[in-house]
Amino acid sequence: MSEVNPLDLRSVLSQIRQERNIDEKVLIDALKTSVLSAAHRKFGVEADLETRYNEQSGEIDVYQFKRIVAGTASSDLEISLEDAQQLDAALTQEDVGEDLGVKVESSEFGRIAAQSAKQVIVRLLREAERSVVFKEFVGRKGEPVAGTVRRIDRGNIVVDLGRSEAIVPVREQIPGETMRPGDRIVAYVLDVVEEGRGAQIILSRAHANLVAKLFQQEVPEIAEGIVIIEGIAREPGIRTKIAVRSRDADVDPVGTCVGMKGVRVQAVVQELRGEKIDIVPFAEDEARFVCNALAPAEITRVLIDEGQHCMRVVVPDDQLSLAIGRSGQNVRLAAELLGWKIDISSETKVAQERQVASQSLQRIEQLSELGLQTLYNHGIRSAQELVEAQEEFLQQLPGFDDQDVAGLRQSAKQVVQLEMREQKERKQRVRQVAKLLFALDQLTQKLRDSEASDLLFTQCAFLSQEQRQQLQQAAYEDLIDIYLNTGLECLVALGLTQEHAQQLQEHAADILGKQIDGIELLCNKPMLESSDAS
Repeated sequence: MSEVNPLDLRSVLSQIRQERNIDEKVLIDALKTSVLSAAHRKFGVEADLETRYNEQSGEIDVYQFKRIVAGTASSDLEISLEDAQQLDAALTQEDVGEDLGVKVESSEFGRIAAQSAKQVIVRLLREAERSVVFKEFVGRKGEPVAGTVRRIDRGNIVVDLGRSEAIVPVREQIPGETMRPGDRIVAYVLDVVEEGRGAQIILSRAHANLVAKLFQQEVPEIAEGIVIIEGIAREPGIRTKIAVRSRDADVDPVGTCVGMKGVRVQAVVQELRGEKIDIVPFAEDEARFVCNALAPAEITRVLIDEGQHCMRVVVPDDQLSLAIGRSGQNVRLAAELLGWKIDISSETKVAQERQVASQSLQRIEQLSELGLQTLYNHGIRSAQELVEAQEEFLQQLPGFDDQDVAGLRQSAKQVVQLEMREQKERKQRVRQVAKLLFALDQLTQKLRDSEASDLLFTQCAFLSQEQRQQLQQAAYEDLIDIYLNTGLECLVALGLTQEHAQQLQEHAADILGKQIDGIELLCNKPMLESSDAS
């Protein structure tokens, strides 16, 4: 077997370090491991071997350690004192039992062992490079990166970042966005996971912080800390709201982010493939902030319930749909931006609720108009809610003392009992009217089927043909409609004389009154008025 010349590794290590940016110590450790593996194949796994890097020669030296024995060596793990003294003349009888390191020539490994060592080196170099990639991107976690779409793998986008690959999972993609191999992509480094096969870099196109980082790249004032991003609410691919404020009174935060002719914000919009962006001025006052967040809708007033962490925003009726947004998008993003629950109501709805509340609270004795307003503003909208309210809470309200609270709660209990009785009566009247209406429908249908000829206007000889046509054009089909729904004024307005109108009503009552037992109950005025009130 021909001798294998030792290789000067210094130039090789330097070249790899420069081209692949891998630490020289990592490379040396990989080479030492591979040479040690090849040496064990030659001398056996029990051999006591050690590798060292010789910086002067640029070689990996292999040393085999053997135990010095007084007599003849019984195995490859031992060396006689006589043979040891040939390697080191300074050894004496006192060194028996010690280990002696003997340098092994690399030519003894053979070419097969050298080839195996080469494979180990390649594998360890690959692992070392993966480690370098992991360390590089761990430091870039939370930053945007640019790459090229390499392929689509089961819906996941595989991105080429140069020295490594990254993945954009389906859940982190913008809904509806289409990517093709070769497309340029900018994404947010969401996480870096070290796996057995290397670093797994997970990117996101849907994360809210991607918008913040894009603005940081486009707006120097944000990068310098003059303009601060206070919050972001995002529905990927649709709309984003971003709240900004300025540390410098002379710098307009919104105008700075928009840029001259909108060039800065448009750059971000194009990067997000047309996603709409609302830039909102931040305010310490929650009421002012929510008005800014719901723009361009006009806000009438804001009611804040700090206990429930909820805001009620009142808007004009014609601004209600604008404030809510398509599918509730505008108010949903505003709530996410503020971190509050937001309830939007129209002025008409609030006025109706106030009227209902006033009807209940005004029945409480000793409650002044000012006291009613105070209770309403603090969320008490009925006598029932006043009874259920904590006494300590009521005593803290302006204008209420212990005596007032006790008297008001007692009076409110009486009002609650009265309202419960009234509600029960209304339900009874509604059920009674519903039963009568159902019976009427059955009976009138039966009459139309059995006595159709008697119910027609043609049986009314006192009506002219023209008058009959006018009644039919006004949606009066027969005498049942006249009996149930029509007053004299309506018939006169259709062109009938006072005499003919009264005669027509009497004729309808005569025909139906003979055939419907008890139908007059349905036309009882007090009952109908009660049902209308209910």
